[in-house]
Amino acid sequence: MATSQLELSRPPQQARALELWLQHAAGRILFEDVRAYATEKIDPTLPDETRLAVQKGIDDAMYGLMMVIDGVSGVLKSGPQSVELSVTARLVNREPPAIATELDLRDGDGMCMGYHGWLDGDYGDNIVALTAP
Repeated sequence: MATSQLELSRPPQQARALELWLQHAAGRILFEDVRAYATEKIDPTLPDETRLAVQKGIDDAMYGLMMVIDGVSGVLKSGPQSVELSVTARLVNREPPAIATELDLRDGDGMCMGYHGWLDGDYGDNIVALTAP
């Protein structure tokens, strides 16, 4: 289900809980809008063995993305310079527009750590989102 079909839950107030909630929210976005999207595109007429192989490829690509976000891989370097990606999760107040808090996901607990729970639909102790009414 695309995140546009979900309603954001109220974020926790405690700093550590909010940090974890933001990381789980980022995971939910990636798993709903990237992994689920790709999974829905798998041809249902393919043999089961082929569909499982395609799903494994999607999951392996998602894990590769988590490694880049965590900084485990994904750095181009030469001499004194490098290029690396930074992915930030932001909690944004919509009215008036303002960033309430943000977290560079590389500074979090690790997207690779969250990945395994997210595969099972576990997005932490504080609910990130609900199905929109």
